[in-house]
Amino acid sequence: MGQLRATKRGLLVGAAACVCVFLYLRSSPPEAAQAEPPYPAALECGFYPDELCSALFEGKKAAPQIATFCTNQPAPDILGYVHDAGNCSRMSRGLRFITTPLSAEEGNFSLAYIVTLREELAMFVQLLRAIYAPQNLYCIHVDGTAPREYTRAVRALAACFGNIFISPRTQEAAHTDRGRLQADIDCMKDLVQSKRRWKYVINLCGQDFPIKTNREIIHYLRSKWNDKNITPGVASTGQARARPGPGPPEPSPGGGHASPTEGFGREPPHNVTVYVGSAYYLLTRRFVEFVLTDGRAKDVLQWARATLSPAQHYWGTLNRLKDAPGSTPDAGWEGNLRAVKRRAEEGKVHDGCKGHYVQDTCVYGPGDLAWLIQSPSLFASKFAPSSEPLVVTCLERRHRLRVLAQAEVPTQPHWHFQPESHFNMKLRR
Repeated sequence: MGQLRATKRGLLVGAAACVCVFLYLRSSPPEAAQAEPPYPAALECGFYPDELCSALFEGKKAAPQIATFCTNQPAPDILGYVHDAGNCSRMSRGLRFITTPLSAEEGNFSLAYIVTLREELAMFVQLLRAIYAPQNLYCIHVDGTAPREYTRAVRALAACFGNIFISPRTQEAAHTDRGRLQADIDCMKDLVQSKRRWKYVINLCGQDFPIKTNREIIHYLRSKWNDKNITPGVASTGQARARPGPGPPEPSPGGGHASPTEGFGREPPHNVTVYVGSAYYLLTRRFVEFVLTDGRAKDVLQWARATLSPAQHYWGTLNRLKDAPGSTPDAGWEGNLRAVKRRAEEGKVHDGCKGHYVQDTCVYGPGDLAWLIQSPSLFASKFAPSSEPLVVTCLERRHRLRVLAQAEVPTQPHWHFQPESHFNMKLRR
């Protein structure tokens, strides 16, 4: 394919690696299969029947296995589509972006997102259209080590939306813990200057994907964390070094994690208690303004920059200051920000990684879908469409169905991903 575009089958796999699924579900008894010729074993690259996704969400296994993919096929050329200068309407419609607030509640509750990218451009398109809403604000930070063509494509896509901007301050190695902390601070400086009155900021990386819809995220914040920050973690002193609670610190967005209790070098300023935990957060606007202006916050930032893993303790440490806006001094690991499968928790928190581990963190496979949709978390990490393309495709289709089912405004035809099935495919042939 020369350009990323909606196919005539309506399945937007332009943002996913081109994949063949050489399988069919063993959902019919043997005699039924003999009574009717089986569907073609080799489906067109990039085509996923909805019943396959549904079966995987229910925890069923496909036959013979989800194993043979078109890994040697070229990835869709999304650059040509993204660079369709002067035709942003065609691009946003073709990529099925939802460009109208879907309810009054959502329209009056703006979120801000900070998204750090380095690779997997197709995955970014899928992530962006899943979290995109016209009332929200998006700061995109492209890693300084990313290929020039990648950066141009992201800039061209962002240029078509008035609420998406590229951070002008480029951090090299922003996928690392130190680089990511500064990238987040840089984006925050721009976000607070916006006239859009967003209420919370959420940080993501290009390997994340939402499990909950925009409306469900808002309901979660209002019911559980009204005007409070979410920074899962515990104090780094005493028994906290043993990482109590549901699990160890989450990996830094885009990379692995080291023990942030090591390498402090010197005592933190202002006698603050250092907390260790997740590099992910969900912060109120007032707290962000505090981070950027308070003298203690600035001093802690300077101190944190010299530590081993600053993003895994900076946010949690400041959020435990009693006078910080939206602080949660007594909070621990709660927050449900990310669904993550860690090797050390296999058999305790989860049933094992059905994809593969990278730095002891699971890159999800199709067999993880049933576990993912049962998670109470808002987002999940990690995904890699280049090696496990079916996972994000199924999640995206399910997510869009839920988004549209919750809408209180008339939906547009181009917002829908057209249902696909073996039967649809057979009837068209």
